[in-house]
Amino acid sequence: MLRVRAARRDDIDEFVKLADAAGTGFTSLAVGRDELAARLETSLSAFGSDHGAPAELVYQLMLEDTESGAVLGCSAVKDAVGLSKPYYDFKIVTLAQSSKEAGRRFDMHVMLLVNDFAGDTEVGTLFVGEKARGLGAGRLVAQSRYLLIATDYGRFGPNVLSELRGVVREDGSSPFFDHVTRPFFKMTFEEADQMSASSDNQFILDLMPKFPIYLEILPEAARDVIGKTHKHGIGARKLLEWEGMRFNGYVDVFDGGPLMSVPTREARTGRESRLLAVGSGSGEIEALVSTNRFEDFRVVRTRVGFEDDFLLLDGEAQSALDVTSGETVRLWSAE
Repeated sequence: MLRVRAARRDDIDEFVKLADAAGTGFTSLAVGRDELAARLETSLSAFGSDHGAPAELVYQLMLEDTESGAVLGCSAVKDAVGLSKPYYDFKIVTLAQSSKEAGRRFDMHVMLLVNDFAGDTEVGTLFVGEKARGLGAGRLVAQSRYLLIATDYGRFGPNVLSELRGVVREDGSSPFFDHVTRPFFKMTFEEADQMSASSDNQFILDLMPKFPIYLEILPEAARDVIGKTHKHGIGARKLLEWEGMRFNGYVDVFDGGPLMSVPTREARTGRESRLLAVGSGSGEIEALVSTNRFEDFRVVRTRVGFEDDFLLLDGEAQSALDVTSGETVRLWSAE
């Protein structure tokens, strides 16, 4: 059975393997072992905390095969971004150009460096290894994040957002970075990627231009990838759209990938979920079931049944969730 659970300290070796497999351009995993180990420690503190409001905590989730114990994927939820560490993006703005004398009226588009999402919640770092692809694992991991958020909405920001990986060439370079960002940074895409993941992002404010960048004067290679998703992220984008997220003209400053967002309580999985008491049994309805607690948070996809006001779970599902009859769990089902 596949299970999503709160990360543990002993996940470090598998976490490093996942980061290596993700490759260049996966900004949130473009860090070394020490940084990944620090994230696990931070996540342990977050899951064990009792904060009632966003506090810049990071909840790291791991996808696990309960039979083998192998870690097959990961994701994370940051309860608030853009506070102590700015969350920079480019915002695309439309400017109306007109001249009575020239008899011309047309629109032009510019990019502005902004920190518009301060205090909002971010879901990201969604990566599933090859062994788990094609098994519905990506959807399981993705939806688990919103079940975590629904456990206590008060801990999270007013909007949930996600940055998707932009277009990157086979050699790991980025056409957007080459033509837009590199002239100001004087470093490679990989160097900038790693610095962004491991620093407070002050270097972005220091080096980025303070004036609008007109899209119309950029080379076609750069314009063509603005707001576009990397081929490996198309499935992730569809999952975000299914949750209700929309692209509103914000793009990543490095690869031009889209930023998508939705009001937190309107994210579909959390909005459609409900609480039920556990009963022992089985059923034929496929569903996601999560624990209703932060500490040792867990989610499984399993078949369930209903009897009176109880959600029937078989022994394997109860064991995977570490729950017993009478405990409250959260259910999401398409039926």
